[in-house]
Amino acid sequence: MTYHLQKCLKNTRIILKPSVSCTLFHSSSETWSHAPSCSPIESSHSVGASLDGQQIQCVDSIRQSDVDLLIRRVRVGSSVDEVFQVLTQDDVCNSVLLSHTLVDKLLRRFKDDWKSALGVFRWAGSCPGYEHTPELYSMMVDILGKAKQMDRMWELLEEMNKHHFVTSDTVAKAMRRFAGAEQWEDAVKIFDKLGTFGLEKNTETMNLLLDTLCKEYKVEHAREIYLQLKSHIAPNAHTFNIFINGWCKVNRVEEAHWTLQEMKGHGCRPCVISYSTIIQFYCRQYSYSKIYELLDEMQAQGCPPNVVTYTTVMCYLTKSQEFEEAIQIAERMKTAGCKPDTHFYNALIHTLRQAGRVEEAVHVFEVEMPRNGLTPNTSTYNTMIAMFCYHRQEEKAFDILGKMENSKHCKPDVQTFYPLLKSCFRTGNIDSCLSQLLDDMVNMHHLSFDLSTYTLLIHGFCRSNKCVQAYQMFEEMISQEMKPKYTTCRLLLAEVELHNMREAAEKIEDVMKKL
Repeated sequence: MTYHLQKCLKNTRIILKPSVSCTLFHSSSETWSHAPSCSPIESSHSVGASLDGQQIQCVDSIRQSDVDLLIRRVRVGSSVDEVFQVLTQDDVCNSVLLSHTLVDKLLRRFKDDWKSALGVFRWAGSCPGYEHTPELYSMMVDILGKAKQMDRMWELLEEMNKHHFVTSDTVAKAMRRFAGAEQWEDAVKIFDKLGTFGLEKNTETMNLLLDTLCKEYKVEHAREIYLQLKSHIAPNAHTFNIFINGWCKVNRVEEAHWTLQEMKGHGCRPCVISYSTIIQFYCRQYSYSKIYELLDEMQAQGCPPNVVTYTTVMCYLTKSQEFEEAIQIAERMKTAGCKPDTHFYNALIHTLRQAGRVEEAVHVFEVEMPRNGLTPNTSTYNTMIAMFCYHRQEEKAFDILGKMENSKHCKPDVQTFYPLLKSCFRTGNIDSCLSQLLDDMVNMHHLSFDLSTYTLLIHGFCRSNKCVQAYQMFEEMISQEMKPKYTTCRLLLAEVELHNMREAAEKIEDVMKKL
């Protein structure tokens, strides 16, 4: 599988480094979540009581090399047993100093490849002197649940229970994954088994179940369970906010308003979250008169909107192309004395970008954010790069990419490169610029390609008369069990037929039949 992509990239004058060729499809970036802060000397083995800064950097460097070493040993597409056997029989792997931080990094790297993740998890758990933490078990539970490996997830829960490792976090993840797989009965079953897990049926765990069901649009079912439990489990403000959110998700805003009154009847005061949830519903309906009424009501009730409320309204105004109103919302927030955060500025930059006010967006990025002590995150850089690419200022976009790569706070992700790749195809700069970008994604940042990236590359190569490369990308995408878009298949099929690639055409047609 990796051979195909290596061949494709070779045709576009890219040389993959042997040290990373096996890591191509395992992403090291996290867009919305970050690894927990752990001590750099955390380990099941003793490293020493005290390390200075230089020594700590050395340990971190060695640990990262260990992560890369282990990843290189795992072949994409291997079974759980194959991964376990490869690592177990490798003397170099078994010489690695295992730590919880290292295993955490491996599981995050393999979060979209449950077989590799479980194989690594089982191997690490079998190593002498090392034991998984409850948090790592919970992470593995979530990975299996996301992959809809429910039987394996149950087995792991039972294994955790033997060690008394099941926590409320584990329960929340298991419930959410069962609900996501439409196995509602199993989600409720988890709640019923709380006693056997050593956990209590209380307000917190009741809220976990209700939240899980409401987020999966089973609000009425959640309501029935609540009515059965409320006589011996007292609700709190969070309980009612869960229902407000649930009713809004199923477009029953009247019940959400009614829940506000029910909340007051139980002695719970509606908070910013309560109102903001209903405001978000009206945002989705583009009912801006209702939004402004609620904003005024919040002020009157002594519950002023926060930065999240204002950011939400600004985003939806931008989405409906009401750019001036969106900018006015930003000014209203500043006038109200509400302190901006990075997410607010990301939204403001996006609004200014959509409005074509590039210089003002640059001012926010270069002046306002530093003045307010805010550091750009991945989304900030991505928005700036997308803006410059959209306005065909690629040189400035690459300058932003350089700053991002040198940042100590965040690194590029797949979305960072998307507009840059698109620009390469638009300008016809494929053999040099596109090749370097792909090389950087694979070799420098160890990023995997998602469906959008594969689709972009296939379409781009087809339109650039590079049919062979387009088809090899298609093969790689299929091997990663990604479903291509029907339009992508149609475009590629026409190209391979034009180039008399009969076997390729047959395979594409087979894939199309399964879509």
